Amino acid sequence: MKLSMPLILGSASPRRKELLARLGVEFSVMAADIDETPLPGELPGLMADRLAEEKARVISDSLDQSAWVLGFDTTVALDKRIFGKPISRQDAIDTLKLLSGNTHQVISSVCLLGAGQALKRSVVSQVRFGALTDQQITAYCDTNEPYDKAGSYGIQGAAGAFVEHINGDYSAIVGLPLWATSELLRTAAQLDR
Repeated sequence: MKLSMPLILGSASPRRKELLARLGVEFSVMAADIDETPLPGELPGLMADRLAEEKARVISDSLDQSAWVLGFDTTVALDKRIFGKPISRQDAIDTLKLLSGNTHQVISSVCLLGAGQALKRSVVSQVRFGALTDQQITAYCDTNEPYDKAGSYGIQGAAGAFVEHINGDYSAIVGLPLWATSELLRTAAQLDR
């Protein structure tokens, strides 16, 4: 699909860059630095939607040209409790202990801003972890993997071995829902005509 305006991926994540490249679109990368703290009483899905749009808007507002900007947020939740990126090793350990043996939600929201439009999609997947031993959790926390990821894990890395079952979109769990993103880009290409 061809867009008339440049496309900007509003994320420095190498995983998102790799996934977006699979869609065969040309894009550049700009990272958005925003406060990702949940608002008081905010539900996980609403938070993911808000943050995806805020990331896209911060970049869009900083540009001196018209462009399509893709903002993403991936939120991990268990019983409406939100698990962001861990603030310490102990936080990562505590999070993984809570996720152990349970099914949690991964909400991946995308917002495409441009041409006066805010196009949005959200994908919710269910991920079930097997029962993890303390040794498995601490060994995983000895790697660098947990510390820049919501929920203290990345399914595409060593923590993939923790996953007993998923119900949903694997690419969304990684952080960029391919189908939802491609649908937004198709809509944008039609608006560009």
